Amino acid sequence: MQKLSTKEILHRNLERQAPGNLPDLKILLHNVRSMHNVGAAFRSADAFGIADILISGYTPTPPRPEITKTAIGAEKHVQWQHIEDIQPSIQSLKNENYHFIGLEQTTESYLLPNYEVPTNKKICLVFGNEVTGLDKELLPLIDDFVEIPQYGHKHSLNVSVTVGVALFSFIDKYWDH
Repeated sequence: MQKLSTKEILHRNLERQAPGNLPDLKILLHNVRSMHNVGAAFRSADAFGIADILISGYTPTPPRPEITKTAIGAEKHVQWQHIEDIQPSIQSLKNENYHFIGLEQTTESYLLPNYEVPTNKKICLVFGNEVTGLDKELLPLIDDFVEIPQYGHKHSLNVSVTVGVALFSFIDKYWDH
C-alpha cells in the first residue's frame, strides 16, 4: 500500500461525479463572523462538488488572506455571491424551485439522519452565526430545519464542522437516488 500523491488524488476526484442533486445544492452563510469558518465552508463545498455559496449579512467575502488560508484556494473553484437583501433573494430562489433547510435547533427540527430530502426540489442549506445561530428574521423563510444529533454536554458544533457534517449527510442521502 502507498499513499496517493496530490496529483493522483486530484485525478480521481475530477473523474467522480457528485451523486443525485448534490451539484444543484447551494450553501447560504448568513452572519457567519469567522473568516476561518467561511474558508472551511469553501473547502468543504469544493470537496463535495457544491458549485455555489451565497454569502449574506456581515459574513466576510473573498478575497481575504484569512479565508484563503483555510480554504487553501477552494474559493477559486466554488462560485459565490454576496447577497445584500436576503428576503427577496430567498424568494427568488424559491421561485426557482429551491427548498431552504436551516441547520438549527428548533422545536420543529428533524434529526439530520432522519430527514428525508424532497426529491422534487433543489436544496439550499442555511448556516448562521457561530453564537446565535440563524437570525429570527430568517426563520419564517426556511422550509425545514434539521439538527445534528449530539450526545455530550455541549449543545453546538462549530459552523465549519456543521457544514462538513451536513454535506456528508446529504451526499449519503443522494447516493441511492
